[in-house]
Amino acid sequence: MAILITGAAGFIGAALAQRLLARGDQVIGIDNLNAYYQVSLKEDRLARLRESGGDRFVFHRLDFADNDAVMAALDGSEIDRIAHLGAQAGVRYSLDNPQAYVRSNLAGHVNMLELARERQVRHMVYASSSSVYGGNDKFPFSVEDRVDHPVSLYAATKRADELMSETYAHLFRLPLTGLRFFTVYGPWGRPDMMLWLFTKAILAGEPIKVFNHGDMYRDFTHISDIVGGVTACLDGPPADDGEAKPGGSVKPHALYNIGNNRSEKLMKVIGLIEDACGRKAELEMLPMQPGDVHRTAADISAIQRDFGYDPQMKVEQGVPEFVDWFREYHA
Repeated sequence: MAILITGAAGFIGAALAQRLLARGDQVIGIDNLNAYYQVSLKEDRLARLRESGGDRFVFHRLDFADNDAVMAALDGSEIDRIAHLGAQAGVRYSLDNPQAYVRSNLAGHVNMLELARERQVRHMVYASSSSVYGGNDKFPFSVEDRVDHPVSLYAATKRADELMSETYAHLFRLPLTGLRFFTVYGPWGRPDMMLWLFTKAILAGEPIKVFNHGDMYRDFTHISDIVGGVTACLDGPPADDGEAKPGGSVKPHALYNIGNNRSEKLMKVIGLIEDACGRKAELEMLPMQPGDVHRTAADISAIQRDFGYDPQMKVEQGVPEFVDWFREYHA
């Protein structure tokens, strides 16, 4: 099977590509290798994919928001399915550079929908985010909840992606699945994420910034569990049968949460990082940041029912594993 992955040099995209190559699929990767975080990490992820995939991995360095470049690069390529995981990520960065989100997350998403329509792919899975739940105070977050009040531009663009996808499923009967990821972590993770930032600072003896004075909860989800869920969804397109799908659509469009189903207190995770690093953190307690949320918790009953999704990695195992990887990578 030939699968196109956008954001192939990113955290989730590279991990998914690794999993698909291991089972024998052909993977076409797209990424513009932008400098939102260190490009060398993205290049190292790609090097692993080239080594493991050989000629079954093809990579195009381009911006998927540039429709002409996408169409030219993929001309003549066979594409069975699309995993559209590329995006401009980050809640706080959207306060400083909103145009990057409009270009990548809105225009880029439409380009991928158009590509899927033109090629009549069997299924396109795309990355949404738990951020769409905004300040929802009903826990855990369910795909049936209303998500009309985003608290960041990043969240607004992800909700817009879901709505545009619903339109394409209606107009063109295009099978689409949106995945709302919850705080993904693990080896080869992102340097802008909490686990990386805190591990780096603690090992260097530098203070860490703890927002809302530590009163924060997140549904930390290990990359292995995320990739397992994405792969299962990719293999199971929603049926065009008029029946209601998770998220409420009666078109071939489904929405799923992918989380660990365990909302962990931030201070507990900081303690696990301290233990793995072998030293205490210097804490700089700060108020809540604009666009941030107090707590996330995923209701994963829909993806459990439809695909047997069963997250295995607990933070007590996953955090020390990440710290070990971090030390080795920077050795």
